[in-house]
Amino acid sequence: MKLLDERIWALFKCHWKYTLTYWSVFFSFGLCIAFLGPTVLDLRCQTHSSLQQITWVFFSQQFFLLVGSSLGGLFKKTLLSSLWTLFSCSLIISLVFSIIPLCNHVSLLSVAMAIAGLAMGVIDTISNLQLVKLYQRDSATFLQALHFFIGVGALVSPLVADPFLSDDSCVLGSNWTLNSSSASDLGHLRNSLVGQGGAIANISQYPLHTEGAVITRVSYAFWIIALINRLPCSSPGTRLIERADSRSSRLEDRDEGHQSFFYCCNLAKLRGRPATFFLLHALGGAVVFITDGIIGSYAGFVYTYAVSPPLLMGHRTAGYLDSIFWASITVGRLAFIYLSYRYSAPRLLAVSLLGVILVQCLLMIFYTSCVFLFIGTCVLGLCISSVFPSMLAFTEDILDYKGCATTVLVTSASTGEMLLQLIIGSVIDSQGSYSFLLCCTVTSFISFCLFLLFLSVQRHHRNGQTDPPQGTDLKEKPQPGGS
Repeated sequence: MKLLDERIWALFKCHWKYTLTYWSVFFSFGLCIAFLGPTVLDLRCQTHSSLQQITWVFFSQQFFLLVGSSLGGLFKKTLLSSLWTLFSCSLIISLVFSIIPLCNHVSLLSVAMAIAGLAMGVIDTISNLQLVKLYQRDSATFLQALHFFIGVGALVSPLVADPFLSDDSCVLGSNWTLNSSSASDLGHLRNSLVGQGGAIANISQYPLHTEGAVITRVSYAFWIIALINRLPCSSPGTRLIERADSRSSRLEDRDEGHQSFFYCCNLAKLRGRPATFFLLHALGGAVVFITDGIIGSYAGFVYTYAVSPPLLMGHRTAGYLDSIFWASITVGRLAFIYLSYRYSAPRLLAVSLLGVILVQCLLMIFYTSCVFLFIGTCVLGLCISSVFPSMLAFTEDILDYKGCATTVLVTSASTGEMLLQLIIGSVIDSQGSYSFLLCCTVTSFISFCLFLLFLSVQRHHRNGQTDPPQGTDLKEKPQPGGS
């Protein structure tokens, strides 16, 4: 049995240079977006800031990533403009990461991470848009590969940072002693801060100096990441842009639908659309809002849950949970590259969302088992890994690749990852650690119900198009990756 049929392979060979460009940029995206969590304590020392102050850097990055996702479609008028935008954003991120070691105040660091977040958001939208445009009904397989590379980048990122992180306090105060901050305390703080500072209230008892001599080597880690991020900007990338420039007259984007999020809200462009058109965008966005929010929340708070009663897991052991979760997401996306070719997107989505619900329910039942927490974390990552790329390919296929589905879904996912973490973090602070599992389970049920409603609206939308104007082909377009 062939892994891919000749048609899919022929499509890839036709577009392989552009496809590899988008994949490599997404690998760099994963490197950068996962780099702040492990290095935040050293950055706190560098900027002489408190834990409460440094968490604004997380918010700055996430908020402007959301803004960049919303505006990314503005730069996609032609293939040439998209490639130039990706080239520019990668270069901007490299420059920002190069100057971060020079930021000696938290406000400067927040501005730098805001600029990087804006560039990351633009990369997120453009890469998804271009792959959907290149492969259309076959885009599901290539979107799974795209999001696999962001997972690989997120896994490699902590490995780059780890040799340069401080083993003890990186600020030597005048009254500092070797016992004031042990290595285990700092490890606990790093794992707690990975969730965008959601557990600040529970870790404020650890003494951390803000004044004194700074002893940290984290600048080397940022310079290495900046150098790696320059690879998509290398000479092969510029030659690809030149090639696109020579073909620009033939690659004009005739589809006016793929624009920014704000363009998609233009009433003049939406007149005459059926109600199902709007419902599909809203429901698709709501599903990825919740599922990406679950990913961000679980990664951010599973450590806090593990070290709290009743589990009371050791700090070092609990620290592996986040790595296992992201590793399982990466492995899941690798597996779904093939599965998305063999099976239809609706089937994969239904199985994935049901798997997420089942795992969350089992985690609540066996909430006192440390072993099952590791098993459940692994299975949850495998199940939820494919939801966003499958939902994106399915929604674009329903809307014939002429709507704003990609921009709406990418923006909704970024919004969910930011807001749902804040909501669940607030609930955990007020109601206790067990509410973490309860919140994730409830939101999983909601996402599955929204998906069932999405399927119902999708059937009405297709039925409403069975009587098109004269001269329209009545043959139903096949599902992406249909079995």
